[in-house]
Amino acid sequence: MRRVVADTNVYVSALNFSGTADEVLALGRAGLIEIYVSAAILDEITGVLARKFSWSAPRIREAKQAIANFTSRVRPTQPVHVIHEDEADNRILECALAAGADTIVTGDHHLIRLRRFLGIRIMTPRQFLDAQAGR
Repeated sequence: MRRVVADTNVYVSALNFSGTADEVLALGRAGLIEIYVSAAILDEITGVLARKFSWSAPRIREAKQAIANFTSRVRPTQPVHVIHEDEADNRILECALAAGADTIVTGDHHLIRLRRFLGIRIMTPRQFLDAQAGR
């Protein structure tokens, strides 16, 4: 089974707009892939939902619980400093290392341009869905 780390933008997009990002998370909810998350990613998700989308605290708590229901939490221990333009992107890489992930799914151009990180594939939600369908 694929071990996946979804970037913050995948969760935020799925929660606000549905579409391909939600299709990726639906694979996790269905138990077809394993999705891993860290405290740093959850903190970033909640911050973005509050700041950019004006979500209420109860709604954010519900979203965090929903995410917890279909993800596995890891505690990264290996610091990464690969993305200099946006330090927060390194938290995604750290989570992927801690999870032993084979894929990172993201819409972030800083991560996408890496294409791979220590053997971990980095794909957009569309690329990931297309790869899943092609199996």
